[in-house]
Formats: sequence, structure tokens, C-alpha cells
Amino acid sequence: MTAGRPLSGRRIVVTRSQTQAATLTALLQAEGAEVIEFPTIRLAPPPDYGPCDQAIDHVGDYRWIVFTSQNGVAAFLDRLRARGRCTDALACTKIAAIGPATARALEDLGLRVSLAPRQFVAEALVDAFAGPSAEPIRGARVLVPRALEARGVLPDGLRALGAVVDVIPVYRIEVEHGQDRAARTRLQNGDADVLTFTSPSTARNFVAVFGAHAADVAARSLIACIGPVTAAAARDCGLTVGLVAERYTIPGLVDALRARLARTATASD
Repeated sequence: MTAGRPLSGRRIVVTRSQTQAATLTALLQAEGAEVIEFPTIRLAPPPDYGPCDQAIDHVGDYRWIVFTSQNGVAAFLDRLRARGRCTDALACTKIAAIGPATARALEDLGLRVSLAPRQFVAEALVDAFAGPSAEPIRGARVLVPRALEARGVLPDGLRALGAVVDVIPVYRIEVEHGQDRAARTRLQNGDADVLTFTSPSTARNFVAVFGAHAADVAARSLIACIGPVTAAAARDCGLTVGLVAERYTIPGLVDALRARLARTATASD
């Protein structure tokens, strides 16, 4: 029974990939929500592992490695092992991470995170490197393993500080077209209270999945985004964002939904 829980009776759509949906789904269900999993993205290998392999073979030459997501951690470390190396190869390299989940993924592998900004966006990490107490990175070699489609804010910002930055794609994001037909019908019929986006790609690919009808489908639900970067991407796609989490994490998104929907329920009593 879910009656009496903060999100009881709410039908919430999770657009994360099938391999990543479980955490958000579980948190929402714990609050009483009915979750409709509708993945709009899937992760695939990069077009060419050459740049990644070259960086791994010379990983000791880098002063910093910057990880921007759990996916980047998993993909890079998988390739590191495929090259016959282990995490000891990173012992002399400092590590920076965006977001607590990314930092936790690294720490679970026994890797120490030397720098993690309080805000979980690329701009905040650039600011952290530029801070008065930060180690100067002018002339330092920095490796950024990430998605092929990622924004240029981070490498551009680090280069502006004088760093020598190598960006290597360790995975790419594709549009997922294999959604459950029943879930698709439910969205088209307006049978969802909330549509969640946890990355710019989930929003852009939602539009790719529904095409010209995307805005109409989304308009029937509250659009909730994990943070401002994702919200901006959704708006750029013509979607109306109704909620942006103040903490740019999965638990932060759930907290924001709880607060918003609880207020709505109270106002309607």
C-alpha cells in the first residue's frame, strides 16, 4: 500500500536509460509514486577507441583527470582494464569529479577525489580550479573522459586557465526507440502527472522519440529537471519546464518533487 506517502497516486515518468533507471525508480516508488519507465537514451561505445587508448597508454603524463559522470567513470575504467591496466595506473594523477554520485563511483574503486565543486555543473568545476586556494593548472595536462556529445564548457574553461586539455570520448549517447508500447500509449493519452529529465540528452531524445508531437505530449505533465543545464536543454527543445531541482542529484530531484506535489495537494484540500 502506498496511501499516505508523499507521492501516492502520482504517475511519474523516468526517462533515464534502462541500465540507470533503477535508482530513481526505487526512490520514487518508496515515496508512493507509480513509475512509468520510458527510456529515451542508451549508451554505446565511442566511434573510435583510438584517442582513449592513447590517453590510457600515457595516463601518467596527466596532472588531472576530470570525470563528469558515473557513465564516464565506468566507461573509462572498463577501457583501462581492457588495456591490461588497473587503477594503480592513476596513482600519481589527481582526480576531479562533478557530482556526489560521480565522486562516490570513484571512491568505491579506491580512487581519491581531490576536487569536487559544491554545485554539480561544469561551470562550478572551472570556478573551483580558478579559485584562490586551488592549485594553479596553467601548463598542466588535463584529461577529460566523457560522452561524445558533451558540452564544451568544461574543456574551454580549463583551457582559458592555461591548462592543456585532452577530451576523449569514452561512450556515446543514442536515441532509444525500444520503449514499451503500453508506456508510450500512456504518455500519448496524458496518463502521466510528471515527466522527469535527468540530463540534457534525456530531454532532447524525448523530442526525437515523439517528433512533432513531443511538445503536445509533454504539455500534459509537469516537466521536472534535475538542474539548470538540463532545464535549458528542455526549453531549447520547445518544452515548458515546471520544476528544477535545487540540488542537482537524483535524491535532490525526488526531494523537489515531494515538496512541489505536497504543496499542490495541500492547496487543493
